Amino acid sequence: MKTHKNHPYHLVDISPWPLTGSIGAMTLTSGMVLWFHKNEMYLFYMGLTIMSLTMIQWWRDIVREATFQGHHTLKVSMGLKIGMILFIISEIFFFISFFWGFFHSSLSPTVEIGMMWPPKGIMVFNPMEIPLLNTMILLCSGMTVTWAHHSLMNNNYQETTKSLTMTVLLGMYFTILQAYEYMEASFTISDSVYGSCFYMATGFHGLHVIIGTIFLSVCLLRHTKHHFSSSHHFGFEAAAWYWHFVDVVWLFLYISIYWWGS
Repeated sequence: MKTHKNHPYHLVDISPWPLTGSIGAMTLTSGMVLWFHKNEMYLFYMGLTIMSLTMIQWWRDIVREATFQGHHTLKVSMGLKIGMILFIISEIFFFISFFWGFFHSSLSPTVEIGMMWPPKGIMVFNPMEIPLLNTMILLCSGMTVTWAHHSLMNNNYQETTKSLTMTVLLGMYFTILQAYEYMEASFTISDSVYGSCFYMATGFHGLHVIIGTIFLSVCLLRHTKHHFSSSHHFGFEAAAWYWHFVDVVWLFLYISIYWWGS
């Protein structure tokens, strides 16, 4: 049996996780339909459980391949970098669709919403209160994640731990403040096109902040276990790219929806 290879690529082993991930995604979306129409959440929770278990075990396998088995060569790492860049580009276009809908409705408001923006009867948020605080939180988290990257490049373990912990805490703080803002809101997602645009854009951004926080938390855990070195840390680099993307999207959201749109 051949035990070595004469190429730098990683031919992955047979894995059950794409199948279980597909089943989890189907169960989750079906569960959301059931939740929205019949207010029954058992299928949603089942889908969430399947997806969570799939992600944990799939990521475990990738960490094992990268850190302990040495499969992530320079060629493989380059492929992962290109994949992450393309993923972020797809996410940019995802948010462009929300901005498109927002500007389409706000630049030429129809008679049904009083020919004004914000629509008649909508009491919007003050952009100088929680939204401005959240902007400062995300900008600070962008600085701390850059600090963590530079510390990692310089093999400074303590500084990386400190700065990465601060980034994770700032991400959690942002989510708590956005949840509080939603609870205090005077309008809902069903309140005209403004409510739909506002909650779709800020809600999906909030989901991306939660995902990014989990991403960075996993990186922090891996860092404490000494998985990263100054020359081999793409897992963290991908998380940092994603976090910067989340920062930039929030700046556009704040300027357009919270400030200009109010």
